[in-house]
Amino acid sequence: MANIQQIAKRAGVSVATVSRVLNKSTTVSPKTRNKVEVAIKELNYEPSMLGRNLRNSESRLLLVLLPNIANPFYTEIINGIQDTAIARDYNILLCETDSKPERENIYFNMVKNKLADGVISMDPTVNMQKLNELAEHYPVILCSEYEENGDIPYITVDSELAAYQAVKHLIKLGNEKIALITSDEKYLYARLRRAGYERALEEFNIPIREEWIYHTKGLEFQYGVHAMRILLQQEIEPTAVFAISDTLAIGALKAINMEARDQEPIAVVGFDNISFASMTNPTLTTISQPMYTMGCRATEMLLSRIKKEKVENIVLDHELIIRESTML
Repeated sequence: MANIQQIAKRAGVSVATVSRVLNKSTTVSPKTRNKVEVAIKELNYEPSMLGRNLRNSESRLLLVLLPNIANPFYTEIINGIQDTAIARDYNILLCETDSKPERENIYFNMVKNKLADGVISMDPTVNMQKLNELAEHYPVILCSEYEENGDIPYITVDSELAAYQAVKHLIKLGNEKIALITSDEKYLYARLRRAGYERALEEFNIPIREEWIYHTKGLEFQYGVHAMRILLQQEIEPTAVFAISDTLAIGALKAINMEARDQEPIAVVGFDNISFASMTNPTLTTISQPMYTMGCRATEMLLSRIKKEKVENIVLDHELIIRESTML
């Protein structure tokens, strides 16, 4: 394999000039740059990315923190992050924390030891105190889940407004007995989506019934199935359900479909618009988050932070996607 000295000899220039061309310096004349590029092509030279990164004190690697890679919500966000990173000559490393502090420490230390240039965190379970400490010295962006009144820049949607609009849609269809399937309210997204649910009910003077609010242990499909089964055992059944994630909503639909019921169908609305939402029976009405765009913009924000530029928080638009689960 050719080296930089051989390129310099073939082009009739100094090694320093070849280095400037490789580093895209603007101080090299077009004629000289062309001679070097021709020599590179003729000798099939491939520069050492590791060497360049060490010289520039950068890794060209971005860490993406998430609690569980199996959650389909993250798929399109990751695609946006990866496409944007690769277009800017960066790579990404998906870091599944599984909500374990020891894993978080490994990833944080990668940034501290310059093995990665920054972090995009999508993990609602992350230790925010440690993440804030990291963000004091290194680039960090929060994506989807964020910290109210925090200092780390974030990109998200307005979860409270989106939940309010979803539940208002159910009310306008004639539903007043609306249940909520939510998760642990130590997470901001769960608190905001419950607030939107309650806001809609209060606006229409519909009582909030605690027996119709079910807290799951997680967002997985099976928790939605279990939650809906419990709701169906209530003395008075709800006529509609708002679930704070599509995975929970799809579980709820499964439980409804499995029950031999004589009552009217139960309308269901989810949140996220994951790919499976259009494949359910019936297809799922849901709040659509622009997940791919969210990933792209989060990466752009992080790259700006790496360049020590100031970035502003971003709240993206959402959309209510109406499908068969509320057209029963």
